[in-house]
Amino acid sequence: MLRVFGIVCALLCAAAAAVVTWPALFHLERTLPVAQIVSFRALVAVGFAVLVVVALLLMLIRPIRRFAAALLVVALLAAAANAAIVATRGLGTDALPARTASSIRIMEWNTAGQATSAQTIAQTAVAMDADIVTLPETTIATGEDVALAMRTMGHRMWAYHTQYGEHGWDASSTTILISPKLGNYSVIESSADGSDNTSTVPSAVAMPTDGKGPTIVAAHAVAPREVAMADWRHDLQWIADQCASGSVILSGDFNATLDHMSGYGVDGGTMGRCRDAASQSGNGGVGTWPTRLPALAGAPIDHVMATPDWKVQGSLVLRSLDGSGSDHRPLVVQLEPAG
Repeated sequence: MLRVFGIVCALLCAAAAAVVTWPALFHLERTLPVAQIVSFRALVAVGFAVLVVVALLLMLIRPIRRFAAALLVVALLAAAANAAIVATRGLGTDALPARTASSIRIMEWNTAGQATSAQTIAQTAVAMDADIVTLPETTIATGEDVALAMRTMGHRMWAYHTQYGEHGWDASSTTILISPKLGNYSVIESSADGSDNTSTVPSAVAMPTDGKGPTIVAAHAVAPREVAMADWRHDLQWIADQCASGSVILSGDFNATLDHMSGYGVDGGTMGRCRDAASQSGNGGVGTWPTRLPALAGAPIDHVMATPDWKVQGSLVLRSLDGSGSDHRPLVVQLEPAG
């Protein structure tokens, strides 16, 4: 009886390890609670490593030695697989490459509203020489203050935004700053009035009014809380749909890691035709949220993506601003026109 019980337990452990390691294989990557667990792959790997130690200790108990051995094998394989996935996506780079005459830089930062000052945002954007700055949870008033501060530093930007309602809640606003050198832009009406947008917190779609430049989408998906799972899946589909055609740069707080995006890509893309920049340039495994955790222990839920007419030159997750107020780290990406 004990042997049968051990076999059943070992099989259950193996099944659970397989689900959290390869959730897409079981179509569970966007279901509760797997979606939440897989967000923190590095911690999952650490958890399995701890289980390895536990299994080794259990092997000292003769009656359950076979079960412990099976548990050891499962834990070793799962720890190695999860660590390998994080490492393959990238453990971080130290700097961006030198700019070229045609390259552009995009900075994404969920500022957590008033938690981050306009001066800090402006100084960071200027230091990164950003041409596009997407700011979820940032009001247009703060965005204009950022633009004015950047102008005094010799870095002109135009501010655009989308807002849900009139209550002024920071999370109900998303702001985009765009350099005049990219041309004239306007936020499209369906994005501005919410008739075609993410469900709970807004995304902004800025299109060039002079026919030049890419469409710029500042995306903000709702967090995958228990009561918002359906809205979260809707938001991810909406984000993917923005990369159906044309030249698009997609930047924002997706509240999703690459694991959650399985099935949304087409033609080799991560979301629609857009491809994730951080994972192509050595930063896909670096957590952008929350700042209270070490970067490699966090969840990489902030992204910059682009259609194939853009080539990724480099990326950088800024870890030096963890005390600036926001619970998110800024992500900076450098792109070059392909071909």
